[in-house]
Amino acid sequence: MAAQYYRFHYRLRDPEGKVVDSSDGGEPLWFVEGDGRMVPGLEKALQGRAVGDEFEATVAPEDAYGWPQRSLIRTVSREMIDADVAELEPGMIFQVGSGGEHEVVRVVDVSDDAITVDANHPLAGVTFHFDIHVLEVRDATPEDSEVSPPRSRE
Repeated sequence: MAAQYYRFHYRLRDPEGKVVDSSDGGEPLWFVEGDGRMVPGLEKALQGRAVGDEFEATVAPEDAYGWPQRSLIRTVSREMIDADVAELEPGMIFQVGSGGEHEVVRVVDVSDDAITVDANHPLAGVTFHFDIHVLEVRDATPEDSEVSPPRSRE
């Protein structure tokens, strides 16, 4: 059986039901099963759906970006940061690393001699609440996978 191509509109709601993101008025999302473009929980929720289906899907952290890991939060000396550390403040996001190894981190705390950074995905630990309207479901073609590179889940 061929992988399926799905195209759909969505609304993403917070736990209180407020819409925080939506494809309303914009381009729908799409993916090919197994191409890595979609978080696994939403991909699973769409499997077996048909054009015109409208449904709610709740995606737990373990089926999306995972749970925050304490090991990805670390404190480093200011000398280890190749940036203008005088301007660093909590909440800033930047890339660290050397050679071919890089990761994106968020500044958690800044002190006189150290900086605490968090390399967890910003959406780690978040439960997603989606309203979905399926627009297209069909067998995927080789061209579907060539249109756009898969998004990184890291």
